[in-house]
Amino acid sequence: MDRKWWTLLVVSAGTFMLLLDVTIVVVALPAIQRELHATFSDVQWVVDAYALTLAALLLTSGVLADRHGRRRLFAIGLGLFTAGSLTCGLAQSPLMLIISRSGQGIGGAILFATSLALLGHSFRGRDRGVAFAIWGAVTAVAVSVGPIVGGAITTGLSWRWIFLVNVPIGVAALVVTLWRVEESRAPRPGRLDWPGFATLTGGLFGLVYGLIRASETSWGDAGVVIALGLGGALLLLFIGVELRAAHPMFDLSLFRIPTFTGGLITAFTMNASLFAMFLYLVIYLQDILGYSALGSGLRLVASTGGMLITSAISGRLSEHVPVRWLIGPGLALTGIGLLLMAGLSGTSSWTHLLPGLIVAGLGSGLVNPPLASTAIGVVAPERAGMASGVNSTFRQIGFAVAIAALGSIFASSFQNSLTRGLSSTPALAAHAGQIATLVRQGNVAQALSLAPAPLRGQLAALVRSNFASGINELLIVSGIVALIGAVCSGLFIRSRDFLPRQALPDTLDAQPVPELA
Repeated sequence: MDRKWWTLLVVSAGTFMLLLDVTIVVVALPAIQRELHATFSDVQWVVDAYALTLAALLLTSGVLADRHGRRRLFAIGLGLFTAGSLTCGLAQSPLMLIISRSGQGIGGAILFATSLALLGHSFRGRDRGVAFAIWGAVTAVAVSVGPIVGGAITTGLSWRWIFLVNVPIGVAALVVTLWRVEESRAPRPGRLDWPGFATLTGGLFGLVYGLIRASETSWGDAGVVIALGLGGALLLLFIGVELRAAHPMFDLSLFRIPTFTGGLITAFTMNASLFAMFLYLVIYLQDILGYSALGSGLRLVASTGGMLITSAISGRLSEHVPVRWLIGPGLALTGIGLLLMAGLSGTSSWTHLLPGLIVAGLGSGLVNPPLASTAIGVVAPERAGMASGVNSTFRQIGFAVAIAALGSIFASSFQNSLTRGLSSTPALAAHAGQIATLVRQGNVAQALSLAPAPLRGQLAALVRSNFASGINELLIVSGIVALIGAVCSGLFIRSRDFLPRQALPDTLDAQPVPELA
């Protein structure tokens, strides 16, 4: 087989693993929480450790690959991701799992930053279009089947195998990469922007740490205030650094292009709404409604399946319809779907969520294919790599920040409403804080055992209704976020900002990085 097809094989395999790990982990989190006795904030960090390292390292990884060799960096990324997967599967504590997820994220950032550049080097002409089409199909399938695969593995084997299954695939892909993939470098690689990298990473970590800590303590806690203040200060410093840098990792002048700005808002709000909300829907389905990981994964297919269908339609329509008429309505449908899911009560079944899941999934499918063009279609080819990388970075920032913020909102809402509900029953009121903590940790049965036997039915009903009330708040917040994104995309994304279509250039710097769900 020709070398280029081996390249397509390993790039597709690597991308499939990475995208699968974005969605496959979500349905396993309640099982992870129970086995490792993880706190609610630990669960948030399991997701955010991966998203934050991706967001922080994506742009820097691309420059390193251009300078030191894309095959070399791709192989390093595969090694790090595979090693991270192994230690995730063997984790004996929440901290070990969180650190291992960070390792996965570092490897993932390198793989994302080099994947399409490797394809761009190996393929030319018509074959390039075929290669990108196959890669695109792989990414769509990975996002769609993640909840089912994760649910099946977690229910049938163990949550550990959602990570361990990556090890043989990663080792095989690494061998093929070193054996059959050609090396390539950019003719004029960019310079590393270490001050920009350091301030962006520190700012994002401080912001997310403060939000997650707030879910454990309070918004007035000194640690929360310091973390949020320091995070905000570092992000402002990042802007100052990038404005003065001769070779910035993020050229802020791109914000002068309204469509580019609209694309970033869309990327942020898309991942900060539906995709972040999946985590809390899964916890509700498993911890409160009692479904298995597979059962909750199958129910999410109502959304991911619709996403797959409309993604294919949107990809074709984007060739003939202005992207603003796909992105704006798509985000609006996503927001409407999330709001449709609200209204849960203590007696609701999962079917209450079904119409909203379908509508939100159909809407998000309309957004994803044309979103990439809002970044790479409005800049010169030599800046397309940076533009697309920034767009993907904003996706991960939206995901990480929303996971943390929604968790803080939920924890505060649930704690306060449960405390009020238990105040009229002295035998339960004394244990209000402990009951709330156990429920947030996924130990509902243990929380119920704190109540005297005659009161357990009353406590179960109260926990279920207050949990549903907290989820309602998150659905409303995330729905509003998506609708704000829809309005902004309509205001900022303009057809006249797109450059005239040219033949796909051979320069590798013009290749976008993969889009992350």
